[in-house]
Amino acid sequence: MKDIKELMPEELEMISGGRGLNAEEASQYEINRRYEELRLRYRAKGRIEEWHRVEQIIHDAAAKWYQAIRNATEDHPTSMSEEVLSVQDDYLAERNREKGIVTLNDIPEIKDGLSIWQGDITRLAVDAIVNAANSQMLGCFVPMHSCIDNCIHSFAGIQLRNECNEKMKVKRIQYGEDYEQPTAAPMLTEAYNLPAKKIVHVVGPIVSGRLTEDLENDLADCYANTLDLCKDSGLRSVAFCCISTGVFHFPNRKAAQSAVKTVREWMKRYPDSMDRVIFNVFKDEDRRYYEQELC
Repeated sequence: MKDIKELMPEELEMISGGRGLNAEEASQYEINRRYEELRLRYRAKGRIEEWHRVEQIIHDAAAKWYQAIRNATEDHPTSMSEEVLSVQDDYLAERNREKGIVTLNDIPEIKDGLSIWQGDITRLAVDAIVNAANSQMLGCFVPMHSCIDNCIHSFAGIQLRNECNEKMKVKRIQYGEDYEQPTAAPMLTEAYNLPAKKIVHVVGPIVSGRLTEDLENDLADCYANTLDLCKDSGLRSVAFCCISTGVFHFPNRKAAQSAVKTVREWMKRYPDSMDRVIFNVFKDEDRRYYEQELC
């Protein structure tokens, strides 16, 4: 079998847009036309297995290109033409179909409206998902970073960053040019290309040394304030990520204990206000901690 770099280089050059196309010219029609032409040429030559390999490379390259473009506009969100947004939205819709959408019916309830679900939070079709944001509220600033903030912004689309930017502009007018979102102050946005209806962005506490009582209270406030916002906004199902346990260094076990305790107390205080609260975890370690608290 040939190395993939040797496979029909003229076609790979064509599909990559090597003729100097800019973003405005790369319409969905043109992308689809080139893609289909390349696929048919491989089929005509009976090179189906090689085509599947090329197809995967194209898919991976498109995903990296999209996220790189998203990161490149991170510092200064700008409007994009309807044509380019259409290309983006079609691409993200296809990615959603590939990943699969998870509904409430797919997630077992453990007790009293509480659930644990392990996986990609951007797959969840719930009223709201919670994003562990930074204080600038514009998404992650590290290109290709694997954090949940980057993941949510990437699969929601550039519209999310634009909305966050507009909301932060208003706050800077109110509170000054140096305004940053305080810890545990949630902000609600649309979810755009995600299956969820809304996104709640909240800044968790940063643990830079010893875990203090104030930091523990701040984390509890993240959960309680988010639930308050959901209640006031008529959102009856929410999926929490593991707030602050990543680069903010909150101890995972303590975070799980605080999350479950706070949510349980809130739901007793406001019965019938929430149909389901999901603790979304990614790591096996976090799943074990939440199971210890709930099961």
